[in-house]
Amino acid sequence: MVRSWLPPLLLVVCGVFVAGGWTLGGNAGPAAFLLLVFLALAAVQSPLVFPRSVDAEEALRRSAADGRPVVYWRPGCVYCLRLRWRLGRHARGAYWVNIWRDPAGAARVRAVNQGNETVPTVFMAGSPHVNPDPAWLRERLSSPA
Repeated sequence: MVRSWLPPLLLVVCGVFVAGGWTLGGNAGPAAFLLLVFLALAAVQSPLVFPRSVDAEEALRRSAADGRPVVYWRPGCVYCLRLRWRLGRHARGAYWVNIWRDPAGAARVRAVNQGNETVPTVFMAGSPHVNPDPAWLRERLSSPA
């Protein structure tokens, strides 16, 4: 859990220090803007922008029952963030597994990526797709099953 929140927390701390220094130097306007930029970056890097994560075992069980894809991701991954934003409202149609919170999910990703934790890795009908095109996945999520 701490690992997921460390990058956003560091961005907030850095933003506070940088903005504080600029404020002490008499540049309150630019300091406020810079703090807002750091806070926005922290929000984007946080797990909050992703749908609620489930553990890998539960995701696999549910996916087997309803055929929805399972997306393995981790906070701070720009490719995961790209996939999440490009899916838009369709992102909730998949099960999301945070590999930093779930060792079984990380192990499953490593098993199909030659020992690497390459994310996003999407399992659709049991078949892995590493860093898939968001349009491809959105099309499968929006089509009726």
